[in-house]
Amino acid sequence: MSENKTQKLIDSIKEKGKTLEAEMSFFDHIDVLRKHLLRVVAVVLVLTIGAFYFTDFIFNEIIMGPKNADFWTYRMMCELVAKFPSIGPEFCITKIDAKIINTEMAGQFTLQLNSCVMVGIILGIPYLLFEIWLFIKPALHEHERKSASGFVVFASTLFFIGILFGYYIICPLSINFLTNFTVSPDIENTFTIDSYLSSVMTLTLGAGVIFQLPVIIYILSKLGVMTPAFMRASRRYATVLILIVAAVVTPTADPYTMLIVAAPLFLLYELSIYISAAIEKKKNKEIFGTTTPNT
Repeated sequence: MSENKTQKLIDSIKEKGKTLEAEMSFFDHIDVLRKHLLRVVAVVLVLTIGAFYFTDFIFNEIIMGPKNADFWTYRMMCELVAKFPSIGPEFCITKIDAKIINTEMAGQFTLQLNSCVMVGIILGIPYLLFEIWLFIKPALHEHERKSASGFVVFASTLFFIGILFGYYIICPLSINFLTNFTVSPDIENTFTIDSYLSSVMTLTLGAGVIFQLPVIIYILSKLGVMTPAFMRASRRYATVLILIVAAVVTPTADPYTMLIVAAPLFLLYELSIYISAAIEKKKNKEIFGTTTPNT
């Protein structure tokens, strides 16, 4: 009996040791993640401080740009009308009646601070993706590392393309419509600077996030959650959803604006189908390769 008790005690100690080792491993991962996040915060902080040096350019040229009638997007729209008159003169935007006010004592200082922080975050996204890659890389197999080696470049490129699309297309078209829309001529449109800044940032960053769709589909396809057959079968529903999103994001009456916004979303969806199909084809090839020798 004493030998059995001793053996049980030894087994219990071993089991406890394994549990403690697993717990330590978990906390070690948390500590590593914390270090990655701290480095990201430090980089964003440096970029934010650097943005303060360019405050005038960031505010006057970038943030307030979509409010001015000489903005690049509006000029291109007028040139299109000049070359293709059938589009209609309403497509050419030459005036934006928007009065922006500040209603808080620290409002303009807060505006400057928030603007610089947002610039720091946007510029810091590639480094954030890089740190995420460094964190998950040790857990991947060699072939998984090779297949995902371009993750940071691909995701960052899509993000900045989305940022540019949101800033030069979605943002000015939405601002033009919302600033000129009136329910009654007796009501004057006057916007707070917080509301304007929030709209610009939401539309711009939202487009950057939406353009991550191929990356999300890549991950879901790798996990086996998403398949190209499902995406092809759901294409008609995706088309309706994309048109709804385009109509909500750009609440204008003309169909040209909605199609301008919807076209890149259609391309993203088709690109996602292609990525999912490529992953499925690679999986089938690997399975076939492993089963062939045994047959």
